[in-house]
Amino acid sequence: MHIEFRHLRTIKAIHEAGGVARAADQLNITQSALSHQIKGLEEQAGVELFVRRSKPMKLSAAGMRLLRLAEQILPQVEALQEEFEGLRSGKAGRLHIAIECHACFEWLFPVLEGFRKKFGDVDVDIKPGLAFDALPALMKEEVDVVISSDPEDLAGVTFVPLFDYKPVFVASATHPLAEKPYIEAQDFRGETLITYPVERSRLDIFSQLLTPAKVEPAAIRQVELTAVILLLVASNRGIAVLPDWVVREVKYNSDYITRPLTEAGLTRRMYAAVRTEDLEKPYMQLLIRLAGEEAQRLQAA
Repeated sequence: MHIEFRHLRTIKAIHEAGGVARAADQLNITQSALSHQIKGLEEQAGVELFVRRSKPMKLSAAGMRLLRLAEQILPQVEALQEEFEGLRSGKAGRLHIAIECHACFEWLFPVLEGFRKKFGDVDVDIKPGLAFDALPALMKEEVDVVISSDPEDLAGVTFVPLFDYKPVFVASATHPLAEKPYIEAQDFRGETLITYPVERSRLDIFSQLLTPAKVEPAAIRQVELTAVILLLVASNRGIAVLPDWVVREVKYNSDYITRPLTEAGLTRRMYAAVRTEDLEKPYMQLLIRLAGEEAQRLQAA
């Protein structure tokens, strides 16, 4: 047998309508066309699918077997059609985010909570982009967004600016460097630098200041959580460099101070790297807008 979706819809419509005429109206086809379709289907099956002597028309035992198949398959087909329509309209899809900014996890969670309320049908996942090559993964469609402060010229990828931030020096209020109005590269000599567990090439303090100046701290201590970094700094166990918005988000503690890096200060920009073809998707535009709004809230805090 060669059963098509229209055959399943026909069986279901006739069963529910109780006759060919009413079913034809429901299916928006002529009664003769529907009768011809039934005849062709019965010829394929080799059995009668309807008891024609009854009023209203009833399904035969064979017809009931086909009806059960229709009731099983048609809802799945309709659900798939709705899913495809959601994908076409940008109301559904996948949003797997890779983060190359260790401190950005806390910033991103409020953004995703607002996103979820608007696009609950979008599959959201967060991947630590520092654990793999995030931008190549974006180009291979393994992830959909990369949060990064290091834009590159990549074909088919757009880096959308999210917000600017300043890496700031953080030390105990009793630390000798707390007396300085700003901190320079040579001030890190002899100090224990507390950082996130990230390769130094991905840390602003190295890429923007220490590596160009060829300065090496006395020791590096890696810590996972921002709150623990600040606790260690306040206890004079070392110094740190953190994004200004991260320090503002944590309740200010008078046991530590912040100072700009260099007299002019350093400014960095955070981007969302997105495949250019995905930029116009409604849920992608919402993510970028919410990210900007959350960044403004943090900067105003």
